[in-house]
Amino acid sequence: MANYKALYQEVILDHNRKPRNYGKLEHASHHANGQNPLCGDHISVGLNLKGECVDGIAFQGESCAICKASASMMTSAVKGKSRADAEILIQEFLAMATGKLDLDSPNHIGRLAVFAGVRDLPTRVKCAILPWHTLHAAFNSVASASTEAGEDAMHAPIGNA
Repeated sequence: MANYKALYQEVILDHNRKPRNYGKLEHASHHANGQNPLCGDHISVGLNLKGECVDGIAFQGESCAICKASASMMTSAVKGKSRADAEILIQEFLAMATGKLDLDSPNHIGRLAVFAGVRDLPTRVKCAILPWHTLHAAFNSVASASTEAGEDAMHAPIGNA
């Protein structure tokens, strides 16, 4: 367990210091802004679809280390994937972060499993899932997303997240 927590901390710190795909994607075909009112995180996700494939993706904004690391790993994970595969990954990540995904069953999580421990940190779950809700909103041409169900038409409540 100690090795798992050390890996989690190492990955979070690495992606916080050197986020992948950070910046504005010029001429994005899809875009959404996301906010976590409880933590103060706010991010923007832009992507370009080439047919049904994520050809380019970037994020920017002000957020805590967990949110930034999640967004960084999310953009790397979905770049080059089909929209359908990215949507599956969104659902699996949300389920994993809220403790509803059995990582021993077949899934597409891969390296994102490092975030599985966030389910044990209830105040940080929303930090980790904000980028994923924002990506989902962008795919569906919804301008904004929030971790609070009452503020986000695209948000399907998942547990306490």
